[in-house]
Amino acid sequence: MLDRSEIRFLPLGARRVAYEIRGNGPPVVAPAWWVSHLELDWQSAGFRRFWQGIADEHTLIRYDRLGVGMSDRTVRESDLTIDGEVATLRALLDELELERVSLIGGSCGSCTAVAFAAMFPERVDRLVLYGSYSDGAAIAAPSVTDAILAAVRAHWGLGSRLLSDLFLGGAEPAEHERFARFQREAATAETAAALLEFVYRLDVRGYLPQVRQPALVVHRRDDRAVPYRLGREVAAAIPGATFIPLQGSAHFPWHGDADSVVRACREGLAPEQTSHEEAEPEKVLLSNREREILACVARGLSDREIAEHLVLSSHTVHRHVANIRRKLGRTSRTAAVAEAARLGLL
Repeated sequence: MLDRSEIRFLPLGARRVAYEIRGNGPPVVAPAWWVSHLELDWQSAGFRRFWQGIADEHTLIRYDRLGVGMSDRTVRESDLTIDGEVATLRALLDELELERVSLIGGSCGSCTAVAFAAMFPERVDRLVLYGSYSDGAAIAAPSVTDAILAAVRAHWGLGSRLLSDLFLGGAEPAEHERFARFQREAATAETAAALLEFVYRLDVRGYLPQVRQPALVVHRRDDRAVPYRLGREVAAAIPGATFIPLQGSAHFPWHGDADSVVRACREGLAPEQTSHEEAEPEKVLLSNREREILACVARGLSDREIAEHLVLSSHTVHRHVANIRRKLGRTSRTAAVAEAARLGLL
């Protein structure tokens, strides 16, 4: 169950990123959307139901990007790059000592998920993308995006209602008003406009062919915020990706027919079945070097300390640790050591 929440803070220099952990099981990380608020998000019944359906029997990890929600509200122009987004996600996984996770990237969070999966393939198990795109400039004509940005900057009350109409489709008036108010509480007009501008200039097209993990791309046919064709292009460019088109116009997956989105995403997160025999000690083939490194991990040494002890590069040690975890079927160093002990490998 995901009812119990732990909100913590990740130091990034002098600032802090708020993140939330819910549930138990294999870790699923949702890279930050445009604006969010870890506390206020969960007050929405539709939001709760959606994520409870997605991440049941998983550990769900979400975070507010710098400038919004419960994170420090100072955001700089230098923060707004895809490298900055990837660095934040990597720092969070390092903080939690998560060597390998599944990523569920929605909207602009899909760009972060794609780039991270391409840059650090050893740290991503599976990739699920919803309402995704790879080229922000293709979302709408410049005249349209300029008008949206101008409205947000000029009058955040009117701008937030304009964005609510764009994101929620045919939701009830009360829901539109609630979401407009939520946006104003989650970010200032200046930050909201800066982040929207960032959304429209993101470009991860070069990363798509480098993704090698099992990938599922889900997109509603009449999405009002990110056109359907952009999701299809993402799926077509990722080798072996599966594309699931759904009916509906709301950009946010917890609006409209949320159950169909949940079913599709759950399919993408489902692990491949392994037989009991495959988990027996004789089937877990670790090289001599991997056994050396595993013994060091069991002693509590960091990658840097292992590298110094075995005269290897930290990158080589990190790659070996990732392979050990994969072979043992565990997502963290601690769990891998426990499994290795159970199998008599230590």
